[in-house]
Amino acid sequence: MSIGGYDSAALLQRMVDAVEQVRQRLVRAAAALKNAGVEYAVVGGNAVAAWVATVDQAAVRNTQDVDIMIRRGDFDRAKAALEASGFVHRRARNLDLFLDDANAGPRQAVHLVFAGELVKPGEPAANPDVAESTDVSGNPAFRVLNLDALVRIKLTAFRDKDRTHLRDLIEVGLVDQSWTTKLPPALAQRLQSILDNPDG
Repeated sequence: MSIGGYDSAALLQRMVDAVEQVRQRLVRAAAALKNAGVEYAVVGGNAVAAWVATVDQAAVRNTQDVDIMIRRGDFDRAKAALEASGFVHRRARNLDLFLDDANAGPRQAVHLVFAGELVKPGEPAANPDVAESTDVSGNPAFRVLNLDALVRIKLTAFRDKDRTHLRDLIEVGLVDQSWTTKLPPALAQRLQSILDNPDG
């Protein structure tokens, strides 16, 4: 029996390829920005995965998103660098996407997030600055948002996937009750709601 016309070997390979494509997209974008001298930080699900991996590799959750934060003033340089690396810029739903190529869809893209800005009006906190990030050395090297800043972003957005990411950080012990004392009240309240009801 096959699923969608694929046998087990083909399905497993497609699963592996999907993860590898995200990794390659992140590496390619980070290298382009670094080589152009654009300060950036990996954010979103890949940043969560990087932090979780420091504690428990088995707890890492795969993500299709590559979210990278830059400063608004660096957009033109970032755009030029990413396009020179083969990415194709598109604007969709007020987002700046850099697709893998001209035939790629929005899921095959780098999503830019802007430092110091509110993602949506009325949110309790603006994005942090890219300076709140850490170099992950090695080959390939990249910069990832610091844990404190990452938690603030996730609590600010507080969508279903953000709450899931926060639960991942809690599960491996990177975030706990003590965090509520160092967060702004609105964000502390949101974190407390997850700590009180970890199963959602």
